[in-house]
Amino acid sequence: MLIEVKRQTKLPKCTIGQLFIDGKHECYTVEDTVREVVGTPVASWKIPHVTAIPAGTYGVTITMSNRFKKLMPLLANVPGFEGVRIHTGNTAEDTEGCIIVGSIKQVAAVGGSNVAMMALQPKIQAALSRGEKVTLKIS
Repeated sequence: MLIEVKRQTKLPKCTIGQLFIDGKHECYTVEDTVREVVGTPVASWKIPHVTAIPAGTYGVTITMSNRFKKLMPLLANVPGFEGVRIHTGNTAEDTEGCIIVGSIKQVAAVGGSNVAMMALQPKIQAALSRGEKVTLKIS
């Protein structure tokens, strides 16, 4: 399974995008501000808790989140970041580098986050249960 997050609107305090599964639109996303300077170390441009993760491709698993106390999608090997997950919320204030999903696109937020997550997570879990590799590509 290929999950693609296509960043579309870069605002001063957040980044709005769309999430696709195997090329089909699934939901919208909100992330922190993109500050990436391609070709330079993450530590030179990252501002903790308010910076989107680098564009790239990451493996996805579902593991227990100690912070949220439930099973959630986790991105593997994100340079300069730890514990990056896909989860619910509405604005960039609800994340510290993670990807928030929503079924409704707003100017600087997403709505219907629980609905989007309840649709997305079972698809990821089903793919993993079938033995498929699940990857997330951010562009």
